[in-house]
Amino acid sequence: MSEQLAIPSKKGEVSEEEWQLRIDLAAAYRLIALYGWDDLIFTHLSVRIPGDEHHFLINPYGMMFEEITASSLVRIDQEGNKINPDDFDINPAGFTIHSAIHAVREDAACVMHTHTTAGVAVSAQKEGLLPLSQQSLFPLSGLAYHDYEGVALREDEKARLQADLGHARFMILRNHGLLTTGPSVAEAFLNMYILQRACEVQIQAMSGGQPLVRIPDTILSSIREQAKKVTKGMGGNLAWPGLLRKLDRIDPGFRS
Repeated sequence: MSEQLAIPSKKGEVSEEEWQLRIDLAAAYRLIALYGWDDLIFTHLSVRIPGDEHHFLINPYGMMFEEITASSLVRIDQEGNKINPDDFDINPAGFTIHSAIHAVREDAACVMHTHTTAGVAVSAQKEGLLPLSQQSLFPLSGLAYHDYEGVALREDEKARLQADLGHARFMILRNHGLLTTGPSVAEAFLNMYILQRACEVQIQAMSGGQPLVRIPDTILSSIREQAKKVTKGMGGNLAWPGLLRKLDRIDPGFRS
């Protein structure tokens, strides 16, 4: 029987602002696991800590997403170096993608990347995401693509990734997976939820073997304003408190 990881609490060692970010990011990791979007210990979610230091929080390499807690998250600099040498190591390949985006997108405080079956399946299709569902319209209003270049370890790929993303909040990494950004953990998670669901619907619809009906471009052009009405202008923050309550009912350990 394996032993549970003993992670000392960092609550008294960090600012209240950082502690709240740690809780939110740990919650996002738990939610990714809960919805079955994790890939063992691979893929990553990161969030920028406010301040001139340009530090970030990311998952410790080797912990399952369902194990992540606020205190286990690792604080790193823009180059991926641990601020606290006693923390767990991180995956350098994981932060290559995240650091590239954080470096040029001040609005992308949080970046999420997944390798879900439906996401990778759509990323491998020549036309990418299709306007087949209401869910698909939200990412299609600002969706970017980046061609596969191998495991993300090369520094020279960063510039191409940055150029491909531009100002988009949603990205499909060809033959690789999905990526979303947001000014908060809540916003980035809602974006990932919608993009993931759109991919699931597309794969299910295509498996039916019947001709597909695409939503007209005229409807796509008005979707952003409609989205603001649906979320009452709160974006991801409308659903986030409910998601935290859901996690608290299952296991509030992410807060430790």
